[in-house]
Amino acid sequence: MTDRITPTSLARHFVLYFVSSCLCGSLLVPKPAAAALPRVSPDCVGMDADRLARIDAVVAEGLTKKQMPGCVVLIGRQGCVTFCKAYRDRAVEPEREAMTIDTVFDLASVTKPVATATSVMLLIERGQLKLSDRVSQHVPEFAANDKQAITVLHLLTHQGGLIADNSIKDYADGPEKAIENIWQLKPTAEPGAKFIYSDVGFIVLGELVRKLTGQSVHEFSRDNIFVPLGMAETGYLPPDELRQRAAPTEQRDGHWMRGEIHDPRAFKLGGVAGHAGLFGTADDLAVFAQMLLNRGEFCGAQILGPQTVDLMTRPVSVPGGTRCLGWDHRTGYSSNRGETMSSRAFGHGGFTGTALWIDPHLELFVVFLSNRVHPNGKGLVNPLIGKIGTIAASAVLDAPPEITPRPPPGERAGVRGPSGPETTPTQPAADGRTPGGAPLTPNPSPPRGEGGAKLDVFTGIDVLRR
Repeated sequence: MTDRITPTSLARHFVLYFVSSCLCGSLLVPKPAAAALPRVSPDCVGMDADRLARIDAVVAEGLTKKQMPGCVVLIGRQGCVTFCKAYRDRAVEPEREAMTIDTVFDLASVTKPVATATSVMLLIERGQLKLSDRVSQHVPEFAANDKQAITVLHLLTHQGGLIADNSIKDYADGPEKAIENIWQLKPTAEPGAKFIYSDVGFIVLGELVRKLTGQSVHEFSRDNIFVPLGMAETGYLPPDELRQRAAPTEQRDGHWMRGEIHDPRAFKLGGVAGHAGLFGTADDLAVFAQMLLNRGEFCGAQILGPQTVDLMTRPVSVPGGTRCLGWDHRTGYSSNRGETMSSRAFGHGGFTGTALWIDPHLELFVVFLSNRVHPNGKGLVNPLIGKIGTIAASAVLDAPPEITPRPPPGERAGVRGPSGPETTPTQPAADGRTPGGAPLTPNPSPPRGEGGAKLDVFTGIDVLRR
């Protein structure tokens, strides 16, 4: 169910509806073993074991087609893990190695929501930042070449008009010069006019975190997210003991990248960037997912406030689809989304063959980790991930109905946008284009509630009123 943001509904909506099923007695940082979610049979959390068993056949087909050398699939619901399997191999060259559940993966663009966007949301919650802030307010260098109007909200939803990726040559002279080159980039569209999935935008967000905290996104996310959650096997620049069980990707300069970031721009930036660089395991991502389902809390550690989680995971209308803050929702990038997930589901994929999808309505999450680029840069897993998500959501036996919410009498459906006035969701014009002129990209049907009624999404939100 997707609630409208109104003053009356705020108080009602922000009642904590889910209590973590794990039993922790203190605020001390839990040990890695204590941080893992408990394993239970599907029937204990209202899921059909026979339906979940169909995942084996879907993965087997992908392995037969050489879409990846192997993978780890983990599914959780209601605070527990109910399906977790490692399939085939994590390495086929130079020697074959079996995949294990605790394999460490290069998460690629899953870095964007898990490390960078969550860090940004923490800064918003602490009052150091607003969604409506122009990035140049905090990083004056960014204003060069007509970028002064780009806001934090624009970057989180890929509407800043920035290029997807700038030339790798811009990174040839070291990280400091590379960031200077990014400050000099010219936008390719007006802010808010187009949805352009942009690594550059998230590199900028990573630098924004550094500017406001004095810490890199690596250091800030480690200290404020991963360590408090007990996610001991997630982070940038993994140590040697984690590299040893990391899934290799491709070769670089004659050696296999193993625990070394695959993304060439993140590599040139020293392995730490806002768009890529994070490594992690399935069990650690399960903890992160459960934290969001618990509306910011896990085992006594409150990472984000409930209002901040609601703000982060609420759909925002973009040209051609809907995004959440740092997350995908329904766009042309959503082929890894389960078709039977609810309208509240949000997630993200990574170039190396990774994905995390979370469905608050179903109290469900799906983790898929692979190194599909090993050994030769080929492989294709997004459709396969989507099939697994469909199976997982369909296996929920006690899903509550989705009901389209109605605003209280006298309250408008619009919400306060980043520039102040009331705004309404962007709707496509009769010619199939958005009011800004951007063509609609192919994407799944818009979210619908019970009886097929269209659910509301929003163009600008700051329920924290900061």
